[in-house]
Amino acid sequence: MISPIRHLPPGKKVYFASDFHLGVPDAARSLIREKKIVRWLDQIKADAALIILVGDIFDFWFEYNHAIPRGFIRLQGKLAEITDSGIPVYFFTGNHDMWMFDYFTKELNIPIIRKPITTQFNGKTFLIGHGDGLGPKDYTYKVLKRIFANKICQWLFARIHPNLGIGIATKWSRRSRISNTVKDEVFKGEREWLVTYCQEVEKQTHHDYYVFGHRHLPLNIQLNNRSQYINLGEWVNFFSYAVFDGQQLTLEYFEK
Repeated sequence: MISPIRHLPPGKKVYFASDFHLGVPDAARSLIREKKIVRWLDQIKADAALIILVGDIFDFWFEYNHAIPRGFIRLQGKLAEITDSGIPVYFFTGNHDMWMFDYFTKELNIPIIRKPITTQFNGKTFLIGHGDGLGPKDYTYKVLKRIFANKICQWLFARIHPNLGIGIATKWSRRSRISNTVKDEVFKGEREWLVTYCQEVEKQTHHDYYVFGHRHLPLNIQLNNRSQYINLGEWVNFFSYAVFDGQQLTLEYFEK
């Protein structure tokens, strides 16, 4: 759970980013992207009150008892530096990194959040989540999420030697849409299922801002005269993120 902030300190901001998909399409290009993400973190740490990572930070992640996927050490080191400095970081699991367990919490002091949550900053109400499996569509992810979240499936996968298990999963992840799509994500209008989801939630409970990832398309949509939906996009093509300055939430781009 993210603790509400009644008053952001003067000049401080809340940052949101998702869908780094580190690990694809190959190690070399993933490393270039990782270094760019570290530059972004170095830039925002000067005025960040907290940083919220909204899922699919890794294209694949599984924590064995004594092993984690190789690589991504620059990101982990930078996150450790940030949390050690007193800036909170929160990590929402996505459909690609739902097998996050306690490594980030124990080693980096980063809480892991598995479901959408509601919180407040400066009196503004936020609904935040990765976005997979929400709304009237996204049927494939709803099925996969049930399988991957199953404790028996997780136990069985953990019995596979890390060299084989991580190797198989890495090859499979490189067939994902983020690995094989070149900026062909288009706005689907009334078929944007996360917009539909937000509209249905808004009918029951008002939120000033809805912040999600998963969609891979930066979107900033006014749901009504009181509510705004932002999709954070991704960092393979767009390098987009959101920032709340205490008064409004905006969608921005890094080294576009």
